[in-house]
Amino acid sequence: MSGQLKEVRNRIKSTQSNLQITKAMKMVSAAKLRRAQDAILLMRPYALKLQEMLKNIVSNSEGSIDLALAAQRPVEKVLLIVITSDRGLCGAYNSNLIKLTKQVIREKYEEQFAKGHVEILPIGKKGYEHFVKNGYKLNDSFWHLFAHLDFEHVKQAAAFAMEGFIAGNYDAVEIIYSEFKNAATQRFVAEQFLPVARVENTDQSAGRADFIFEPEKKALIAELMPKILNTQLYKAMLDANASEHGARMTAMDKATENANELLRSYKISYNRARQAAITTELTEIVSGAAALEG
Repeated sequence: MSGQLKEVRNRIKSTQSNLQITKAMKMVSAAKLRRAQDAILLMRPYALKLQEMLKNIVSNSEGSIDLALAAQRPVEKVLLIVITSDRGLCGAYNSNLIKLTKQVIREKYEEQFAKGHVEILPIGKKGYEHFVKNGYKLNDSFWHLFAHLDFEHVKQAAAFAMEGFIAGNYDAVEIIYSEFKNAATQRFVAEQFLPVARVENTDQSAGRADFIFEPEKKALIAELMPKILNTQLYKAMLDANASEHGARMTAMDKATENANELLRSYKISYNRARQAAITTELTEIVSGAAALEG
């Protein structure tokens, strides 16, 4: 009986230690989430408006100028930019992104993958480790970007994708990441990066957005397109960063709740076992006294 009590006491101490860790991690993630959430909420309207403007410019420029980054060609070689996190303990966040990547390959690029023409560009240690372990063709130049999450470093990855697309190394580039909704909700998306998407307008009366270009149209578009694409990837990185902290905060909150439930259960078991031990001892004492009297 004493051995059973000692085992339950050890479990209670272990659970209390885990409880302190999960509560601390929840508070740290909540603080980081606040900053990350402010960053993406300020960035998103600007980035989305730029993307909308870019699509309209490309759609209005059909045949008038050569748009290398909007060139539509048969898809033979694919680059998938997969944004995961550097650290774990964030629930199913990373596994959902990896599942989505495999789903995109299976549904859209199965033929290219069979030929070895699908390349992964992982951003984040967890995705990098998974794809290395499973033998995927990948580029390992930018997996550490979250260590330096700023526009200057992110645009290097965007420049790599754009240069590869222009050179013909890739015919399509997609970004797979988690779009931040709130602390408890993320939306896992695969977003076209290259070629630049065109506006699909089936309503002929609506027309497309009209722009006045100053200076020359060709020079201005050549300057704007890379900058807008840099912003698109940076927005995805900020979304992923906020989503990671939200997922970790939620996971640690659930872990704290589970630890509290487990702790209550262990304490009940301990009290029952202790009560049973005391009852047994009292019974033995009474039985012994009765035997001596008899």
